[in-house]
Amino acid sequence: MKKRIVTKQAIELFEKYLIESEKANATLEKYKRDIRSFAEYVKGSPINKALVLDYKASLEQTYTARSANSMLAALNSFLRFLGWYDLCVKQFKIQRDAYCSEEKELSRTEYEAIVKTAERKNNQRISLVVQTICGTGIRVSELSCITVEAVRRGEAVVSCKGKTRKVFIVSSLRRKLLTYADKQKISSGIIFVTKSGKPLDRSNIWREMKKLCLDAGVSPEKVFPHNLRHLFARTFYGIEKDIAKLADILGHEA
Repeated sequence: MKKRIVTKQAIELFEKYLIESEKANATLEKYKRDIRSFAEYVKGSPINKALVLDYKASLEQTYTARSANSMLAALNSFLRFLGWYDLCVKQFKIQRDAYCSEEKELSRTEYEAIVKTAERKNNQRISLVVQTICGTGIRVSELSCITVEAVRRGEAVVSCKGKTRKVFIVSSLRRKLLTYADKQKISSGIIFVTKSGKPLDRSNIWREMKKLCLDAGVSPEKVFPHNLRHLFARTFYGIEKDIAKLADILGHEA
């Protein structure tokens, strides 16, 4: 059998393959680092399953299971690219929490308290931001996709990490968003903007949400934008019981 050796040319061809596959820049750079790390470990030695398993064991001694698994994912992708399927290895098992602690998760009642408090304080913008994230499962970084045009259509098209998905906006939320846009004299484009017209960013939203905590009677530790996505996910799954569909809506791999 011909010796299987990791060459500089093989790594360069793999990197070219990743670029042509339109991998995100962050993913591309990480895969490159991980493959070069493996190449440095084997130092030009012929590759066999025992050597790959030794490398896997070395990762366990140096990295957390999650970090090691991400490096093994990159390595397995490289091995498959070379056609060396028999050398691929399993990832480390990670014990998942059976439940989400009450201290961290936002409840439906707490969510409603935040919305009502924002309304009482005449902060319609943050109230609708909270309702939009929780009602669509959208990321904070994707709020710029909530435009007047998208709301009128009833769906926003979101591009993230090289993938495109549709985010549906229910009729009750559509009415609220269009009413708000009309009051703010926003006839087109992004709805959630600052006074200077720039899109709201994570820090703007975080700061405004924290101000509502005390009056809403909600722990500040629970109030951050991503927790609203968690609440959307729990609510959706509780109704649909379809994890693949949920992953698609959230923009995750199933």
